[in-house]
Amino acid sequence: MSDAGRRAGRGRRVILWRHGQTLWNVERRFQGTTDVELTETGVGQARRAARLLASLKPDAIVASDLKRAANTAAELSALTGLDVTHDEGLRETYAGLWQGLTHEEIIARYGDQYAGWKRGEPVRRGGGELETEVADRAAPVVLRHAEKLPDDGTLVVVSHGGTIRTTIGRLLGLESQHWESLGGLSNCCWSVLGEGARGWRLLEHNAGTLPEPVLGDDD
Repeated sequence: MSDAGRRAGRGRRVILWRHGQTLWNVERRFQGTTDVELTETGVGQARRAARLLASLKPDAIVASDLKRAANTAAELSALTGLDVTHDEGLRETYAGLWQGLTHEEIIARYGDQYAGWKRGEPVRRGGGELETEVADRAAPVVLRHAEKLPDDGTLVVVSHGGTIRTTIGRLLGLESQHWESLGGLSNCCWSVLGEGARGWRLLEHNAGTLPEPVLGDDD
């Protein structure tokens, strides 16, 4: 069998799971790399979602080292007995001067930047990272851990809304200006990528709950 055939037949899955609710999510403040804790509601969301994800019998868990993602991942670790590997490459987009501001404040102060970002233009929000730079650091982390999976294995990646969206876009081979077409993830919801003959495919998106508002940096 060819190398391509072997890869297509391995049947690996990657579950990209967004962290639970934080106070800054509720206040609609741009978090970026600011290390904000989960709220009590967020911890409850993580516990509920962990029960569902544990039933999928994951083989490995990797998470952003920011508390909101690390503590979300810890709930799944507690149920599965799997250790969590933390990687700063999975952190949310660094957004410089935008971090800590509400969406209304960002639009008032940086309206042109915000509009350009929403149009899919390469914008350094608040002087921070480009979305392509986030994908450059996050997607290789996901691929490196996915490559270690057994055939038909499942990797859970616990990260942040913006980082997950850029990583999905990169792994699907979408041009960066089209990444905005992937809707945001609600707190503690996830997306599933599966291996196909032509590479990764999006099998589920924003799964895990009845529809809830997307409160986060990428809404």
